[in-house]
Amino acid sequence: MTAAVVVETLVKAAIVILGLLTGFAYLTLFERKVQARLQQRYGPNRVGPFGLLQPAADGLKLMFKSQAPPAGRDHLLYLLAPMLSMSAALAAFAIVPISGPGRITLFGHAIGWYVMNVNIGVLWYFAVTSMGVYGIFLAGWASNNKYSLLGALRSSAQMISYEMALGLSLVPVFILAGSFSLVDIVNAQRTWWFFIPLFPAFILYLIAGIAETNRAPFDLPEAETELVAGYHTEYSGMRFALFYMAEYINMITVSSIAAVIFLGGWWGPFGILPGPWWFLLKVVLFLYLYVWLRATLPRVRYDRLMALGWKSLLPLSLIMMMATAVVVVAAQR
Repeated sequence: MTAAVVVETLVKAAIVILGLLTGFAYLTLFERKVQARLQQRYGPNRVGPFGLLQPAADGLKLMFKSQAPPAGRDHLLYLLAPMLSMSAALAAFAIVPISGPGRITLFGHAIGWYVMNVNIGVLWYFAVTSMGVYGIFLAGWASNNKYSLLGALRSSAQMISYEMALGLSLVPVFILAGSFSLVDIVNAQRTWWFFIPLFPAFILYLIAGIAETNRAPFDLPEAETELVAGYHTEYSGMRFALFYMAEYINMITVSSIAAVIFLGGWWGPFGILPGPWWFLLKVVLFLYLYVWLRATLPRVRYDRLMALGWKSLLPLSLIMMMATAVVVVAAQR
């Protein structure tokens, strides 16, 4: 690897991290505004024009908030857990292509709109997001709190269960595209987006992705009526903020993967917008769906949550995978 490639990767990684942190901040404002409108109220509108400085005010509040760590905690793991969750959330976005080859050049060659393009791009996504489970589990275990431990166990079981359905729902895409690289998958959708022939797999991915990020109506690890706050009960200030940031960045990543794999990524009809704008529009559409579901649906019961994952989503994902393979093989003969 040459020095130019290293510098290019570091620059793109810094831009992506800055973009994700900014996106997280204003995604919290977006969620509060949308939920307010759905519930016929205004939402934040006092801090800055139209409430645009509310994320900055929230960040300052958390930064100066006092810490209250439990006395019987595991000191190392208690500090490591939020950093592990945050690191996994940021690293998972590294393989997401925002647009095709552009006109931006660095050191004499064109820069791709992604941090890295590897042949095992989706496998990287699964591997890195799996590490986020360790951050949540270690947070609950290291806090020396029974409610935190119960929330961590719930979250671990939920994420492992729905990760299987999430992965299998993407296998039909790999069969059609013939590649694990997200850039190749997007280029394979230049004519037809994959959500048209693979609509059942698209729906399975959406359900599993929402459950994977512990969002309503699948937010059982944070059920305040049962577990106080779940795995982050004993966290406050910036340590709590790291978990909060990881959750919202994971929402952005899951929405970006959906836009890239099923909705053609940067490709749009009629060529009326540049590629990055199409990508951004599709991601915002999925994020709006996240907020809409949170404001609409009640939290499901935990046994029904697990039954949905193992008894419905997993078998349906297997059926969709086999059906796609049969159709593709039959079409090639």
